[in-house]
Amino acid sequence: MENVSSHKHFILNGFNELGALRPVLFIPFSIMFVVSLSANSLLLYVVISQRSLHSPMCILIAGMAFVDLSLPLFFVPNMLLSFLFDWRGISLLGCLVQIYFVHLLGTFQSTLLLWMALDRYFAICTPLYYHECMALPRFFKFVMPLLIRNVLMVTLIVTLAGSLSFCSPNVINHCFCEHMALVELACGSTAVNNLVGLLTVSLIPVADFIIITASYIVIFRSVLSSGQSGVKALHTCITHIVVMSVSLTIILVAFLSYRIRNGPPAAIRVFFSIMYLLFPSCFNPIIYGIRTTEIRQHIVKTLMCGRFLKTVAHS
Repeated sequence: MENVSSHKHFILNGFNELGALRPVLFIPFSIMFVVSLSANSLLLYVVISQRSLHSPMCILIAGMAFVDLSLPLFFVPNMLLSFLFDWRGISLLGCLVQIYFVHLLGTFQSTLLLWMALDRYFAICTPLYYHECMALPRFFKFVMPLLIRNVLMVTLIVTLAGSLSFCSPNVINHCFCEHMALVELACGSTAVNNLVGLLTVSLIPVADFIIITASYIVIFRSVLSSGQSGVKALHTCITHIVVMSVSLTIILVAFLSYRIRNGPPAAIRVFFSIMYLLFPSCFNPIIYGIRTTEIRQHIVKTLMCGRFLKTVAHS
């Protein structure tokens, strides 16, 4: 009889249904990867290099750019190599490490949106105390519980996944190690893993979205009751809510697809799991960088300066 705990090596088999067309996926996902790296690197460079952009909101945008720059590095290169050269193998340890960092960085995407909502709340509802509230010592009192929450929940789901025994087949129907895709291969009951996974989604992206929405409702009421010109406030808040709504929808579709009987085809499920990580990394720099006037102006200056220097070098 085969030892059920013998499987320490897995095959990532995402989009296997495409057969000979699978390598074609290298093109769109590599383009998204390059866009993510380029846009987030440029945004980070501009915010760090310009002292005038060292405001709390711009620092939070830079933090988002850092997360969006780092997250794809933990799964996209391996996924692209799998598409191009059919390299599909991964060890259990490598799988758990990938799950940990992908999910940890993924939680910070929604948490950073929550921090941005706090920034807008203090700036609009308590403008006289804005700098006092956003000073680092006091602001850390708001963010530290969220940091601890993210680390504890992700550490818990990875620890529980690592303690499972895995049966045949050792094929993960995904392009990277996703928590539920790995848990599906376990022998015996995975009720605790499913419960903790559901709890993690409820306590992080869903809870963050509820708090963000509540804070923006307070902001809207404050703007309307005070008779202030709320165009800029509404513009910023609506942008945040739209991004969070799209991200949360993709996350929930990817999460619930593993728990619905006769759910969507495997390729659709894998696609949504990839997009909820890669899509924000590509478009957050545009939404939070390009649409922020001060940052946009410095980005244009940086690009124009680079073009001028390149022209001089070739002349």
